[in-house]
Amino acid sequence: MVLALCLLSAGCAEYQDGDAMARDQAATEAKRLTEKLGARDRVRDAEYIAATEILEPTTVGTSSGRREPLAWSGRIFADEQATIDVRFTVAVAEKYGNYGNPGNSAGQATRCYRYRLQLYRPTSSEEIDCPSVATPPVPTAKPYPAMPDDAIDRLTKALRTATPDTLAATVRAAFPEKHVTVDTTTHQNALVAVLAVPAERQCLLLVRTPDGAITQPGYDREWLEPGETGCNTGLYVSPPR
Repeated sequence: MVLALCLLSAGCAEYQDGDAMARDQAATEAKRLTEKLGARDRVRDAEYIAATEILEPTTVGTSSGRREPLAWSGRIFADEQATIDVRFTVAVAEKYGNYGNPGNSAGQATRCYRYRLQLYRPTSSEEIDCPSVATPPVPTAKPYPAMPDDAIDRLTKALRTATPDTLAATVRAAFPEKHVTVDTTTHQNALVAVLAVPAERQCLLLVRTPDGAITQPGYDREWLEPGETGCNTGLYVSPPR
C-alpha cells in the first residue's frame, strides 16, 4: 500500500528498506561506542564499565534503540584486558517520502559486538554472533576509592592546628583512609600538605603560608600523569619548569 502510494506520487524518491537502515544504524552506534570508550587511563573491572558506560537507550532520527551488555570479564590493569559483549537493538519507524525525500518501511535489527579494553590503549571492537539471551544479566558498579567529599575542610582544619613538628602526624590522623596517601613538608616557613588517590589521579594540595592563610595553589594536571612529578609536595616545592 505504502509503495503504491509512493509510485503514484510525483517526484517520489526510492523507498528504502527499514531493516537495512536499522542494521546500518546499529553498526553506527557500535562504532560510536568504540570511540566513546576510547583509550583508558583508570584501573577498572569490566563489570563496572558495563554498569556505568554501556547500558543506554539511543535515538537517531526516526529510529529508536537500545544497547545493553550481555557478558563481561577481566579488568583494566597493567597488561590485563577487560572484555564486554554488547547487543544493539534498533527499530526504524515507517516514513512516507515526498518530493525527493526518500521514505522507508518499518524495520528492525539486532547486532552484537565484543569490546576489548586495555590500559593506555584504544578500545577495539569486532562484530560477533548474538547469543540467545532474552534477558541479559544486570551489571552492578561497586564504587572505587575516591577522595573524601570533605577533604578540603578536613585538611584545612589540620593545617590550622599543625606545627612543623606535628604536620605529618596531624594530617595523617585527619585522613585515616588507607586509599588516601599523605605527603607533607615545610618550605620557606610554609606548611605544605598533599593528599592523593593515585589510581584515580585525584590530588589535593593546600598550603598554610607564614601569615596563617590557607591557600590552594594551582598546578598543571599533566604533572599527575605517569612519569611526571606526581601528586606530592613537589607540585609546590619544585614544580617542573
